[in-house]
Amino acid sequence: MLTALIKTMRPRQWTKNVFIFAALVFDKQLFNIDSFLRTLAGFALFCLISSSVYIFNDLADVGADRQHPEKKNRPIASGKLPVSIAWGAGIALMLATFILAYFLAPGFEFVVVLYFLINMAYSKWLKHIPIVDVLIIASGFVLRVHAGVTLISVERFSPWLYVVMTLLSLFLGFGKRRAEIALLTHDAGSHRKVLDGYTLPLLDQYIMIVSATTIVAYSLYTFSAPNVPENHSMMLTIPFVVYTIFRYMYLIQVKQAGGAPEEILLSDRPFQVAMILWGAAVLAIFYFS
Repeated sequence: MLTALIKTMRPRQWTKNVFIFAALVFDKQLFNIDSFLRTLAGFALFCLISSSVYIFNDLADVGADRQHPEKKNRPIASGKLPVSIAWGAGIALMLATFILAYFLAPGFEFVVVLYFLINMAYSKWLKHIPIVDVLIIASGFVLRVHAGVTLISVERFSPWLYVVMTLLSLFLGFGKRRAEIALLTHDAGSHRKVLDGYTLPLLDQYIMIVSATTIVAYSLYTFSAPNVPENHSMMLTIPFVVYTIFRYMYLIQVKQAGGAPEEILLSDRPFQVAMILWGAAVLAIFYFS
């Protein structure tokens, strides 16, 4: 049962919470011990609240999950994790996170509570509304970035990063929807109602729009943000961003992957190499140039 509970908490999804470190890295405070530890604590708490959200979401979707070719194997849907235990764990994680977040930073607690409430509304109503469902997913990534801002004394964090994160998360969200439709084909709507509001050609147009604007927005950030090097060396990181976006598009359209973006991050080697090179370039330019 413990294994089933941990699986329902989705540890693999915790990779999404690394965006809480954006403020720390891009405000050049990575080597500030106090700021790093506060951000690390915030990361851990966001992992707990996101796990709580996943538990409640699985409880809300248990009927639909049992009809899904893959999700029927989830612990709650398959019966490996009793509903009563899942409810208790979800509530315990939620309350513990709210209490600890307040002691870490009241502003951080506000973001955590807002994230939780938005996701509860998503699970109950908003996930059934086309476009709005992906906008809500995108808001979760933006809130993660803002959560990192509330944990440290930010000096010159660029608002361009909020724009880039919004567009990037929309790109991932529409890519996820495309992968789901491609997997479920004509029976998609019976598994997830919102998929009836999308078509593959429409999603391809959305993906093209947000991928192009993401590249433009990131490019603008690299030479217009207040804290980037004056020699515009941050522009050297643009090719890595372009490659990762193109690689993700290749994976969802050619390899029929992308239903779970975190799986690509954890399994696709070219994608991982590009991300590592991008991260190394950012650190070198920000901290050692």
